[in-house]
Amino acid sequence: MKMKGEGNKMNNPQIKNPKALLFSLCFVLMFSVMNGTMFNIAIPDIAEAFSLLPSEVSWVMTGYIMIYAVGALVYGKLTDTIALKTLITFGLIVFSLGSLIGFIAPNYGFVLMARVIQAIGGSMIPAIAFIAPIRYFPNERGKILGIISSVMAFASGIGPILGGVIGGFLSWQYLFLTSAFIIITLPFLRANLPDEKTKYVKLDYIGGSLVASLIVLSLMGITLGQSWTLFIVMILAILVVFRMKKAKDPFIPPHLFKNSNYVVTLLVSFISVACLFGLMFSVPIMLRDVYELSTLQIGLAMFPGAMSAALIGRKGGQLVDQKGSRMIFLVSLLLLLTGFLVVSTTVGTHPVIFSLSLVFPMMCFPLVQSSGADLLAGILSQKETGVGMGVFNLLNFVSGALSGALVGKVLDIYRPDYPLNPLGVIDSGAVYSNVFIVFMVLILVGFIVFKFFHHSPLQTKTESP
Repeated sequence: MKMKGEGNKMNNPQIKNPKALLFSLCFVLMFSVMNGTMFNIAIPDIAEAFSLLPSEVSWVMTGYIMIYAVGALVYGKLTDTIALKTLITFGLIVFSLGSLIGFIAPNYGFVLMARVIQAIGGSMIPAIAFIAPIRYFPNERGKILGIISSVMAFASGIGPILGGVIGGFLSWQYLFLTSAFIIITLPFLRANLPDEKTKYVKLDYIGGSLVASLIVLSLMGITLGQSWTLFIVMILAILVVFRMKKAKDPFIPPHLFKNSNYVVTLLVSFISVACLFGLMFSVPIMLRDVYELSTLQIGLAMFPGAMSAALIGRKGGQLVDQKGSRMIFLVSLLLLLTGFLVVSTTVGTHPVIFSLSLVFPMMCFPLVQSSGADLLAGILSQKETGVGMGVFNLLNFVSGALSGALVGKVLDIYRPDYPLNPLGVIDSGAVYSNVFIVFMVLILVGFIVFKFFHHSPLQTKTESP
């Protein structure tokens, strides 16, 4: 394994105004994340506007997630060869064009087209948001990744509130118009991103197409419950592995997965993010089901957790730089485990108490994201950073789709009378309490796997987390 930061030594181009660049990156990332969460609120209104069945309107989110996941990996690969200024210009223009099409969409077909175009452009944003700190802020990498992750967590929490306000006072079309305002960040990003040379290399288009097909069909099977895709997914997985081994310059280098630290970090990050996304998916449903809260009230109930994530992000990132990403990653897993236990215990109590309990797990979002990303940055070499972080972003989106689909199925068929948590409240919220206990167990498994299978040459066997 490389020493932390060894693989990222490079002649970093000079940034004219680092603070302005960071602010612009955070602003554009916030719009991107909110674009996803705002439309969760609008789905019932879109279905009513075009007389759609739930299975039909679900493509507003499903189609977006599939294209976004593929794009996150593709852009990650492209960041190794194409200047970030060029990629971000293309991405923001395409995203804004999709937003304008959605605002004036005369029918559902145009709405879907708008979402696809948004995803094609918007999937560039998380790729660059995680690559830029590694490339341009090597000495403050943990701190900057912490800020980036806290913005993502805050936007995830504030998105439903903003979506509810805009959709309630105006209409769902104005969600598209709000997203289009992301274009105002482009001049600031172009002014502060350094000029870099584009290295034209031959891409593995066959390998990229196979990977994209594998992702799309996997997400279709997960989000829509299409079991017939399983057989095709297995065949595509075999072809992807074969292509990775045989291609001269494969789309995803196979040696990435020979590094046990890289694989373990990806796996535990996948588990952690899946549990966090599962929390954010199930809590709004629980607040409506158990407490009968309105859309705006649900957003307000989740707001303290979102604010805690925003406030803890910067400090957590500084701790990553000071204490090391491995230490903070382990500590964040322990905190997240405790947070799920607290949330499981408070389901069915007064809504204010439950709202405050969400602070404990949600504040771990930026800690897990920033320390995990920093760990990967320390493992990857300069030429592997783009595709390596692209795989990281890809798995984040797949984990979100997987956890949402599985939690949805559980809520459909499982209605226990008693919670598994002996401290839990016995009422209609037992199923939600049990879901959070399962998340706690998964985080415990992740902690054990990371503790004993992730190794650092800087640490001894007797070192505690």
